[in-house]
Amino acid sequence: MTRLTRRRFLGSGLAIGCSAAASPLITPVALARAPGENRLVVIVLRGAMDGLDLLRPLGAPGFAALRPHIFDSAKPGHPLDGFHALHPDLAALKPLWDAGELAFIQAVSTPYRGKRSHFDGQDFLENGGYAPDGGLVAGRDGWLNRAIGLLPGADLRTAFSVGQESMLLMEGRAPVSSWTPEAQVALSAQARLLLETLYADDPVFADAARMAFDISDSTDRDTERQGAAALAAFAAEQLRGATRIAAFSIGGWDTHRGQNSVFRRALGELSAAIEALRTGLGPNWATTTVAAVTEFGRTVRENGSRGTDHGTGGTMLLAGGTLSAARVHGVWPGIGPSDLIDNRDLRPTDDMRRPLGWLLAGLYGIAPSAIERTVFPRLDLGSDPRIIA
Repeated sequence: MTRLTRRRFLGSGLAIGCSAAASPLITPVALARAPGENRLVVIVLRGAMDGLDLLRPLGAPGFAALRPHIFDSAKPGHPLDGFHALHPDLAALKPLWDAGELAFIQAVSTPYRGKRSHFDGQDFLENGGYAPDGGLVAGRDGWLNRAIGLLPGADLRTAFSVGQESMLLMEGRAPVSSWTPEAQVALSAQARLLLETLYADDPVFADAARMAFDISDSTDRDTERQGAAALAAFAAEQLRGATRIAAFSIGGWDTHRGQNSVFRRALGELSAAIEALRTGLGPNWATTTVAAVTEFGRTVRENGSRGTDHGTGGTMLLAGGTLSAARVHGVWPGIGPSDLIDNRDLRPTDDMRRPLGWLLAGLYGIAPSAIERTVFPRLDLGSDPRIIA
């Protein structure tokens, strides 16, 4: 992956002005718009998010009894479809459901099963492949990067990887830009005037200078925001321009102990991020899909520490103006003793790569055969679940 970081793109000398010979802006950067207006934001929820707490199956017999301390019958959550309820701390997302801009896919997983390692689970989630020997597909690259490689005209502004950590999801041959709030860049008025004058007659460098100004301006605004909301706000700003794909992570979902307090904090980050995307995108929210995914689910029963342990089947959250309906997709597997894996884990009824593949097909016109061959090798996409309109 060709990474365009703030530090590589702007030298620290730009804050006080620098010579053309020393400026990293001398490197040609071609800016082009990806085909179409649809936008995709992938959020990786690191730590194995408990989908049964996010999207509570209140209609399932015995659910409350399996979680006597995690589930409070006095605060069951926000009713959605007569069977499921949204966690009580996600009131801010309920209006999205009412507007048809929030959906879920229940009981999904990657092909990674049974070993319960966060590191391996996240690698499978982000790589998106599955080799016959049970390992990743050849090469350390990500399914989203492989998808970007199939988009005509994709360049450094097509996709942004946002945040402090490297994301395998975006690693690969296709060009992807990256940004971290840790790298602070300030352009003085003199430096801005110098760059505008220097590159006024060169369209390639003039576009690169404008990118530098945009990033510098967004840095100033991001100092007023915190956590995942800052990442989402920057992503939204880029998506209002030429960028069409963004990805970032939200951690804090490993809830072995005291799940209620830990989970609420993580939910607050996720809710704030989605709200920052919605408000930051403005009218472009109508052409945006947000997909929040996690490496695996958690146990159906709570443990002795009032938490949950590593499981299998999990939940995907979807948001945005492109959704076909407010709906819980997928087949509910049940939570009776005979329904569970090893009498502990929710049984997956679908491979989460399938809905992700259909999202790419619907948003960007990528042929299903190309998705099965390149993006998610060896996957049978099956029929279209009609997630987006």
